[in-house]
Amino acid sequence: MAWLAGVLAAGAMFGVAQSEKLTPQRVYAAPDLSGPRARGVGLSPDGTMVTYLKAKPDDPRMTDLWAVDVKGGAPRLLIDARALIPKDRALSEAEKSRRERQGVQSHGVVDYDWDERGRFILASVEGDLWLYARSDGTIKPLTRGGGDHIDAKVSPKGRFVSYVRADNLYVMPSTGGAERAITTGGDELASWATAEFIAQEEMGRETGYWWSPDERRIALTHVDQRRVDVVDRLDVGATGATIVRQRYPRAGRPNAIVSLHIADVATRKTIAVDLGATTDIYVARVDWSLDGKTLYVQRESRDQRRLDLLAADATTGASRVIVTETSPHWIELSNDFRPLKNGSFLWSSERTGYRHVSLHDAGGKLIRQVTHGEWPVDAVVGVDEARGVVLFTANKETPIERRLYEVSYREPAEPNALTAAGGWWTVTVAKSGGTFAATFQDPSTPPRTGFYRADGTLVRWIEENALAPDHPYYPFAGRLRVPAFGTIAASDGEKLWWSLRTPPGFDATKKYPVLVQVYGGPGGETVRKVWNNPADQLYLEAGFILFALDNHGTPNRSVAFKTAIDRKLGTWEVADQLDGVRYLRTLPYVDPARIGVTGGSYGGYMTLMLLTAPNSPFAVGVAAAPPTDWALYDTHYTERYMGTPKDNAAGYAASEVTARLSRLAPNTLLLIHGMADDNVIFENSTRLMAALQATATPFESMLYPGLRHRAGWTQANLLHRTRTSLDYLTRKLHPTPAP
Repeated sequence: MAWLAGVLAAGAMFGVAQSEKLTPQRVYAAPDLSGPRARGVGLSPDGTMVTYLKAKPDDPRMTDLWAVDVKGGAPRLLIDARALIPKDRALSEAEKSRRERQGVQSHGVVDYDWDERGRFILASVEGDLWLYARSDGTIKPLTRGGGDHIDAKVSPKGRFVSYVRADNLYVMPSTGGAERAITTGGDELASWATAEFIAQEEMGRETGYWWSPDERRIALTHVDQRRVDVVDRLDVGATGATIVRQRYPRAGRPNAIVSLHIADVATRKTIAVDLGATTDIYVARVDWSLDGKTLYVQRESRDQRRLDLLAADATTGASRVIVTETSPHWIELSNDFRPLKNGSFLWSSERTGYRHVSLHDAGGKLIRQVTHGEWPVDAVVGVDEARGVVLFTANKETPIERRLYEVSYREPAEPNALTAAGGWWTVTVAKSGGTFAATFQDPSTPPRTGFYRADGTLVRWIEENALAPDHPYYPFAGRLRVPAFGTIAASDGEKLWWSLRTPPGFDATKKYPVLVQVYGGPGGETVRKVWNNPADQLYLEAGFILFALDNHGTPNRSVAFKTAIDRKLGTWEVADQLDGVRYLRTLPYVDPARIGVTGGSYGGYMTLMLLTAPNSPFAVGVAAAPPTDWALYDTHYTERYMGTPKDNAAGYAASEVTARLSRLAPNTLLLIHGMADDNVIFENSTRLMAALQATATPFESMLYPGLRHRAGWTQANLLHRTRTSLDYLTRKLHPTPAP
């Protein structure tokens, strides 16, 4: 076990004897233990200024807008959120829902938008809009009260500001003045320019309107929800409960009808875009050609096995299919479509068995495949037409790291890595020139952001965030546990990547309890070379070994690996995790009688499935916000992997949790759920509770009034949840605290 020596050495890299023990109170106190991170990084269109969101030192949940010039100088505060938020400001239900869909857990400045000429920045501060003028550094209010202004944008040339309010689209001059309604008559059931629930939650489409490059037109959706089922959801808060009549499209049930239109900004006249005869489709992506004459629409079939790229005439709305992707499993959506100046475009597809980039002419004909190999492209992040290169993130060697590459799309070439190996890179590329802002992290390096030349040379730090004596984590750094990484073989021979962390003062001659941290669902991996959540250190300090494994269905792998779970959720994932436990039991310092499992959302589902597996090796589990019956979950996500309940009745029955509860041992479950969850509806947990109570099976629970699936959790809530989980696992698995 050569890796074990590396783990022990890594744990001592900062000098354990001089380091403090981390406490739950400190993890959730200010300043943020992970340091001054740059979030929401953006680049001015000319590539000379980097903008980013940064948390206040005294409130990790409130973010301001900062900027730094790439040529030098200190970072400066552009928008101080606290100074702009009105007292007693309450967000509308629409804005709360939007933030939940986006996973936004902060407040203050949570979103901003550059115009494409780099003159203005539009920022949303708790529902009101503010415009920062780069020329003189002034900031002025564009709106005050009167309802939330959602999905605000600066038009491409900077002449207008647009936003959605009360289900209609409005435009006003960026210099100030009266607003104009582009649409009228919108309401909750028939809204304009909004992304419907499914688009926001599952499709990665957060907007419902798109400016043309010349500012003459706006493409916009119309969403008719009248046929979507009403789910009466009890929203239980601290001081009472209300019934929310939520339009929630459950698997196999009707979706909203989404149509697409093009509005003339000057006349406000609209035309319909031809999306075909079938209305039971998904409008997946919308993009304009660079000359504004063509609107590209990605149309996905209801069963998600076909994706068509339509080219629509901007003056008539007439469309034609120019590219079609099909799959016997499902089509993964991406944001990789990139129109080019000569009318050709870049596209990505998984038709080779891995996601790769290709170049097509204006009619959709394949010119050449740009990337090749038995590794997947993660995402296209930029194009430099002057040099004829496309920039993308991926890792050709391992799925647990991510790097930035560039490759010519004009002629055959091998990708060139622009960033170093060894960790995880997140990148924002300038509109031209190929320069980029990038954030790097690894298990011993908190996220650090710099500005880089097109060749990958560092120009300057934006937030260096070095783990130095003045860093918030430094007093605890000597006890930081860097994971070991490795693989085991699945039953089909595929490699399953794992990570393992041992407690401070680890002694390989002793026996330790293990906590398996699981997500396991499609679209999310847990084994990555990243800076880990400081809360994990609390479990290590308590004396647990932490283990994670990525099973079949998780991303950054082949199509075959991802689609093994098709129509049978809860099968391959459970089998792979059980293989992981079998591996753990071969380690001499693991106590096989003290293995627990924990996870949230899909990880909560996996926790329940693992606890109820035949002859489960898990002593206890903590399941947070678990789906328990996929028939209760939404259409786009569930049908992608399971089809409909009608077409796959056996698959739904086999994946349902309550049917397995006879195998759940008494007093082995802690169930956690927010009582206002509008994603994994609270009914998932109430059904589970009722089933356990009906069989007199004791369990523990912790419910959180007023809290949703992601948004709204305060530092106090998170502290309570962590202490509750830690207390439960300590009582059940009896770890010995680290020295």
